[in-house]
Amino acid sequence: MARFNTRATRAHTTSPVTTTGERTTTHTGGTGHLRDTKSELFLLAVTNLVGQDTFYETGGARDDRFTALIHLMAVEDPQWTLALLTWLRADANLRSAALVGAAEFTRARLDAGLAGHSRQAVDAVLRRADEPGEMLGYWTSRYGRRLPKPVKRGIADAVQRLYGERSLLKYDTAGKGYRFADVLELTHPAPAADKAWQGALFRYAIDRRHGRGDDVPATLTILTRRAELTALPPGERRALLTAPDGPQRLAAAGMTWEAVAGWLQGPMDAAAWQALIPSMGYMALLRNLRNFDQAGVSDEIAEKVAATLADPEEVGRSRQLPMRFYSAFNAAPSLRWGGALEKALTASLAGIPRLPGRTLVMVDTSGSMASSFSRDGSLMRWDAAALFGIGLGRACAHADVVSFSSARYYVTDAPGAKTKAFPLTRGGSVLGDVRRWKDGGWFLGGGTDTAAALRAEYAGHDRVVVVTDEQAAHDAGEVTDAIPAAVPMYTWNLAGYQAGHAPAGGTARHTFGGLTDQAFGMIPLLEAGRDARWPWETAG
Repeated sequence: MARFNTRATRAHTTSPVTTTGERTTTHTGGTGHLRDTKSELFLLAVTNLVGQDTFYETGGARDDRFTALIHLMAVEDPQWTLALLTWLRADANLRSAALVGAAEFTRARLDAGLAGHSRQAVDAVLRRADEPGEMLGYWTSRYGRRLPKPVKRGIADAVQRLYGERSLLKYDTAGKGYRFADVLELTHPAPAADKAWQGALFRYAIDRRHGRGDDVPATLTILTRRAELTALPPGERRALLTAPDGPQRLAAAGMTWEAVAGWLQGPMDAAAWQALIPSMGYMALLRNLRNFDQAGVSDEIAEKVAATLADPEEVGRSRQLPMRFYSAFNAAPSLRWGGALEKALTASLAGIPRLPGRTLVMVDTSGSMASSFSRDGSLMRWDAAALFGIGLGRACAHADVVSFSSARYYVTDAPGAKTKAFPLTRGGSVLGDVRRWKDGGWFLGGGTDTAAALRAEYAGHDRVVVVTDEQAAHDAGEVTDAIPAAVPMYTWNLAGYQAGHAPAGGTARHTFGGLTDQAFGMIPLLEAGRDARWPWETAG
């Protein structure tokens, strides 16, 4: 009788998020598994909206944990930490966590008397022209106005890349604590060698900040054209919107929709939007769909907007998180945007692989998943869980997608699961299914009896994916034992708490996390007998 060469035999594979073997308790009293430092930092980083409270952690406590982990890893493995921070800003598109991480990375290395890596970290996380000022705001509010060389030089490197006429017009506003001129005077960047005009831009930004004249150098053509439009009498400004060359003149002057709103000194009507839309960026279009409807933008223009939003190449260049499309769908319920947003969301989830066989997708909709995922409180963690769960379910050859929480009403009650299977709509859409999930009662609330839910719903599936914050309640059996040990269980972490609900890193138990589809691609790698690595290592 075969003991090793059986159909259930799988190659031993490893994944990067790893538990140490040490145990603790989750926030709700269940068995918790501690992760190594890199794994804890990674899961926290990819879910950390700096300063934002979660169900079990205040924003301050969460930020302190993030800072402590960054300080430790900046000394122990600076190259790994630099790679994490670079990926976090460039690919995961998480701005605040990357910026704070780079600042604290630098602080830790300075305190330890270590040279190298810090300048590169600061430069790597600054990818938009307002972010050098953000870095200065964070550093000086935390560590005072004395700037160490790595911070100065890293910011100066970023300024050479990022400062231009359009960025000056967009971001150098009186509402900022650190204007472009302040950044320039504190960090002293030289103009980039391949940007002959940048010296004039730097001088103009400083002169404007200190009230030393309004004359725009002739070499700065965009600023010159903006000055010409600003000088137009109010009565001529609206006429420009419908002139044959109106859209081109607005674009040539770097007029954003925010700038035009103030320039018109009146409402943004259809003519204003229609003149601006040809030069608006992807994010600006996505944010203003409701405004387009309310202003009465024509169907012809709306079709062009929809075509841009739905274009997979535009989606890729925009680097929008999948949740942005769901948020836009909720904000602009007009039917003329639904199809485009569905295509955009599908493109943003293109990294979810088609998995063969039968997959059980368990979506945690307990009370702790109702904590806010966005600063305006419009998106919850369970919204993200439903979106990823449904997106994965639709990509599988066969999937059972199940919402779960707890049937307990009191902590003294015996463990018991509350589950509700979600029937995926054949030929339907992810956005439509997420809306149906929300309206049809699949957000269950209550506690988190993960082990009981798995025992109730597992029925010989080839794999299990659990989308959760991992804060399982006490149960007589551990989460990892609720399904056969040989069946792969993949945990998709959406909160980054310290303790996990199961072992991770090998033996058919793996944990991923984040707000994009990137790590889903590790599943077929692991099932093909290949080890999975950190996202920035597998990207190449």
